[in-house]
Amino acid sequence: MRITIAGGGIGGLATALSLHAAGLDDIVIHEAAQEIRPLGVGINLLPHAVRELTELGLADRLAQIGVPTAELAYFNRYGQAIWSEPRGLGAGYRWPQYSVHRGRLQLLLLDAVRERLGARSVRTGSRITGLRHDSDLLIGADGIHSAVRAALFPGEGAPPWNGLMLWRGTTYGEPFLTGRSMIMAGDGTQKFVAYPIGDGRLINWIAERPLDGEPPERGKWNCPANLATVVEHFCDWRFDWLDVPGIIAGAEAAFAYPMVDRDPLPYWTKDDVVLLGDAAHAMYPVGSNGASQAIIDARVLAHSLATTGTATAYEDIRRPATTALQRANRSQGPDVVLRLAHERAPGGFKDIEQAVPLAERAEIAASYKRTAGFDPTLLNERASWSVR
Repeated sequence: MRITIAGGGIGGLATALSLHAAGLDDIVIHEAAQEIRPLGVGINLLPHAVRELTELGLADRLAQIGVPTAELAYFNRYGQAIWSEPRGLGAGYRWPQYSVHRGRLQLLLLDAVRERLGARSVRTGSRITGLRHDSDLLIGADGIHSAVRAALFPGEGAPPWNGLMLWRGTTYGEPFLTGRSMIMAGDGTQKFVAYPIGDGRLINWIAERPLDGEPPERGKWNCPANLATVVEHFCDWRFDWLDVPGIIAGAEAAFAYPMVDRDPLPYWTKDDVVLLGDAAHAMYPVGSNGASQAIIDARVLAHSLATTGTATAYEDIRRPATTALQRANRSQGPDVVLRLAHERAPGGFKDIEQAVPLAERAEIAASYKRTAGFDPTLLNERASWSVR
């Protein structure tokens, strides 16, 4: 089977590696950029994605570029603790959770593709603009502005925006909490996220709040932002354990990104074309699931093609799962605890149990893990997607 992959991002590269591991190696990736460079900021790889990369033989390389996340913790806008839980190995998973630089992960996958499939398997400066191709299957892994998706669903238009703006940046600073903590602070409308990447001293951060007026280009993550404006929105968010305005002000640069996603689709496959990753199910960056879900897509698609010769099983498994996740993220996913705590104790609380009881907080977290496919027991016991 000859396979063309549109897009050399994390999803496209993971797909090539997964297909090769499943015995399908007549593959060419077409990437529109002239050069694949380590762009972007930090992302989280959840244990279900780390499992797939481990089974692709990339565990040691991943450990060299990732910070193993120790905990996820939620706080209100005053720095009071709402909920925290261990993550990765500390939560009973057989695989860690990693915070990584998106660009470094992309280069790790690119190096592996070139090693295993050959240098000619990746063609840069080569854009797939529609459904025409000279292979047996075209895989559209070309992101939220997918040309393959647009050809399958003409007239869909720009990604819908929910009125929130994200600003993303990285700042060198002192470790906070465990030194490997991922924190989310806010009130359900305005939010600040931070976690270490790289050598652990580089803090990846995301600031989020509603924006008046029209945003910059939707789905473009690298629009420069005015740091002074972002600091102004968070000027009084100074906690005993984290100086939010100081972190924002200390960044060399920041990028603005309107919070957009795509509506769920009625199908992903048509004739000799199939969608994957953001091209199939772009979702709000809630719950750290974007890249992780694309990696899982890649593994399930490879298994489906290698065992049945079609993508039918892939779509049957993945489309309902990601549709449920897209909808959960539109309802704030696990971050809903920030809104609940603010609504019930807008000025802060003396006892979080009186505002949001432990049982409620625990079920919110557990329910999202089930929806996103990383409930620890289910993940640990699930059969592998490896073909051989």
